[in-house]
Amino acid sequence: MSLIRLVWKYLVAKPLNTTLNVILLALGIAVITLILVFNHQLQEKIASNTQGIDLVVGAKGSPLQIILCSIFHIDFPTGNIKLAEAERLAKHRLVKSAIPLSLGDSYQTYRIVGTTRAYPELYGATLAEGGWWNNDLEVVAGATAAAMLQLKVGDRFASAHGLTEGGHSHDEHQFVVVGILKSSQSAIDNLLLTNIQSVWRVHDLTVNHSTTLTEENTSALVPGVLAGDTTLEVTSLLIKYRNPIAAIQLPRLINANTNMQAASPAFESARLFSILGVGVDVLMGFAYLLIFISALSIFIALYNSLKERQYDMAIMRSMGASKAKLFAAVTLEGMALTLMGCLLGLALGHGLLALFVNLIGESQKAGVTAAVFYAEELYLMAGSLLLGFLCSLVPAWQAYRTDIHTVLAR
Repeated sequence: MSLIRLVWKYLVAKPLNTTLNVILLALGIAVITLILVFNHQLQEKIASNTQGIDLVVGAKGSPLQIILCSIFHIDFPTGNIKLAEAERLAKHRLVKSAIPLSLGDSYQTYRIVGTTRAYPELYGATLAEGGWWNNDLEVVAGATAAAMLQLKVGDRFASAHGLTEGGHSHDEHQFVVVGILKSSQSAIDNLLLTNIQSVWRVHDLTVNHSTTLTEENTSALVPGVLAGDTTLEVTSLLIKYRNPIAAIQLPRLINANTNMQAASPAFESARLFSILGVGVDVLMGFAYLLIFISALSIFIALYNSLKERQYDMAIMRSMGASKAKLFAAVTLEGMALTLMGCLLGLALGHGLLALFVNLIGESQKAGVTAAVFYAEELYLMAGSLLLGFLCSLVPAWQAYRTDIHTVLAR
């Protein structure tokens, strides 16, 4: 009989013990896998969404809320800032570029963002079909938004106030879809993009055209608008620094001397992870406890079964089996248990994440998927095999030292 077949016979001889040990280890591995895959993707999304953005400036309030709202588009704005103030900031010597955002409305919970072409260019977004907006109330839909809302070029819809369904509908102003973007694996996939004038028009804000626009007095932030117009507002600015000195001076200057609030994406993202980290640490601790209990259970199961198999092993020795073969049989049994538990745990972890994504709509917007594997999962598998080997080491040594004559004499 081959060694592998022998180990398999030992495992199926006690199906209840084998099943319980495998499930116990699988639960611990599943929790670790779930956290591992989710954290990896969350970090990747944060990195891709904050690329090219050094500072976000909005109305006074929570810096974290400004970041969540203006970069990840999962929170409400802290308010609006005057276009005139935003213009002055955009022209500051420490600012290399500034992209305005105007928020407030959505369509079936997908946010409508008034901005300029520089915003999709920041994420390298390209058109899958149609074209860019050229006139008011023309919209370009992100890939996920278009798919989930079943939007096509030429479709019309009315926006609603806020981010939730049931907000006040602006039926008198119909948006028309003129383009659909390719997926960029960023927050822009979940947005409906238009020009800032469209957001003002929907909210019955009129642009001042009493003064003839020239190259000198046209707004650099919002083309087609008089520079320094004190009646108009935007929600936030996405700023890129001109030099490293700006990281030290500009946030302090904005917070101390203006009615605006500066928020650093890098700092607030780290703060967000520290808040989430408490819950993650608790879950990881629970997972490691399950694995420890599983390892202890496997050790006890192997040690106890060894006493029952002493006669079998003595017979094997008398028929020519070497001590090394007995040692290998016990260690392989332990490693087989942990390998099965690990494989089941990995499958369970990805399955739970897939279920979570299908049940929670916001996770779909975040672009989280269960169909991705990381190198750390291979480390989990290798660690499981090592755990099985360590758990079986003492029972295997006992098997190695089995005295044929003493056992058979009994």
